[in-house]
Amino acid sequence: MEAIQKGYQTMFIGMGELVHLLKTKEFSRKSQTLYKRLIESDLVIIDDMMFMAMDTKEANLFFHLINDLYEKASIILTSNKGPDQWGELLGDQGITTAILDRLLHRVEVINIDENSWRMKHRTRIFTNETI
Repeated sequence: MEAIQKGYQTMFIGMGELVHLLKTKEFSRKSQTLYKRLIESDLVIIDDMMFMAMDTKEANLFFHLINDLYEKASIILTSNKGPDQWGELLGDQGITTAILDRLLHRVEVINIDENSWRMKHRTRIFTNETI
């Protein structure tokens, strides 16, 4: 929110939506418009990175996006997987290395090792407590 208030072009996108966008940008005008907005942003926030495995084509498309953003935009990624696990989810160690090379150059890693923020106040659902 602070970046937006300071006038930075910012885009927030979930990984599932991003993969769909990357796969359809060649033939969908809506996807082309969103992609243009994405690569012209000052700050790109990608939520749930590596939530699901990608096939080789999707990993390649993601690499090209990261390459397009490299040193042109700030990138925030949220993920429940560490970079050491990305190779198996991307399915290609070469692409994984190339992506990580760009993402980890001048990076600030914030590791939050806590319970899910969404589940913070929902612990009663998983216990035998009655209301």
